[in-house]
Amino acid sequence: MYGPLRAGAEFLAWWAVLVALWLVLVSTVDVLELTVGVCCAAAGALAATAARRAAREEPR
Repeated sequence: MYGPLRAGAEFLAWWAVLVALWLVLVSTVDVLELTVGVCCAAAGALAATAARRAAREEPR
């Protein structure tokens, strides 16, 4: 069973790593860049969490 708490923790971990990577790679940090980075990191974290969950499920 893949609990919602574990899924949420995994999402937050992916999100934090991706936001940190975005901030390292961007040259100037202003509000627009930060907003785009946070949104892109959320999309990437959602995709990574969903892919891992799909890979863990057993075929029926």
